[in-house]
Amino acid sequence: MIVMTAPSASIGFNFNPLDRRSDKRDDGVLIERLRSDPAARFLVFDGDVPLLKRGREHEPWFLARETAAFGQPLGSVFLGVDSDGRGRFALGFTFGLAPEDPSGGVVHERIDLRSIALQGLVSTGMLGILGEAKSMLDWHRRHSFCANCGSASRVVAAGWQRICDVCGARHFPRVDPVVIMLVIDGERCLLGRQRHFAPGMYSALAGFVEPGETFEDAVRREVLEEACVKCAQVAYFASQPWPFPSSLMIGCFAQASDTDIVVDTVELEDARWFTRAEVAAMLTGTHSSRLSAPKPFAIAHHLLQEYIAKGASVLRG
Repeated sequence: MIVMTAPSASIGFNFNPLDRRSDKRDDGVLIERLRSDPAARFLVFDGDVPLLKRGREHEPWFLARETAAFGQPLGSVFLGVDSDGRGRFALGFTFGLAPEDPSGGVVHERIDLRSIALQGLVSTGMLGILGEAKSMLDWHRRHSFCANCGSASRVVAAGWQRICDVCGARHFPRVDPVVIMLVIDGERCLLGRQRHFAPGMYSALAGFVEPGETFEDAVRREVLEEACVKCAQVAYFASQPWPFPSSLMIGCFAQASDTDIVVDTVELEDARWFTRAEVAAMLTGTHSSRLSAPKPFAIAHHLLQEYIAKGASVLRG
């Protein structure tokens, strides 16, 4: 038996303090009572970008009367209740520009979620809630028609299902599993870079899990495809919700069986072996060639930190 004890709450988007109350999503009376309660709070999204109130702190929660000034939302999702039992919701709009505050001044900023995470503009718990909201609102925008018959579908279960009244099909939010793996050869690890990465940044390899495939086999297949390196043992580390748009990153370590790299230049711009010392310098911004690694909100950063701390022993789980 594998006991999953990784410190996943320290990874970006992982800590969400809300009680989702998934057992009450079909209780329309309760949901409406929570929504109409003066203590209810709402996240506001312009497309897939959250609106934050300007001020000394970036506040993402809006009162119901504040959201009324934005008009009728295109989508609404019940996110859960806080520790005091107060309802929390996400509303989707399409503004294009920052809306006006009822008092007359523009007091909101559109800040994309990746920038919010990178800059640490909200608490870790709030980041997890924003990730939940973004994924759900994005799903509704992409799935307004039935995948079975093509008819328009409608929202039910407080935003957590869509149903087609023509053929009766029910549709549920999708999550795409992605393996992200640090391949290890003793005191070296394999990192690659894609063309859209920031200059000089390298990260762990990653790829989608395919139907009928275990995540362990997905690790081996993706590494072989992208770098032509065979892997044997695979050890699970931690997972991370990744709301771009809605993936679940499955973080792993893998033991290399060979070390000759042949880069798939369709997927990667480069891939190479890095020593533990080099990786440590990349994380601290002191690498002699100014190479860098992902920031702390990404699970790749934590895979690298764990390897720096423990070396090849990470493969023992």
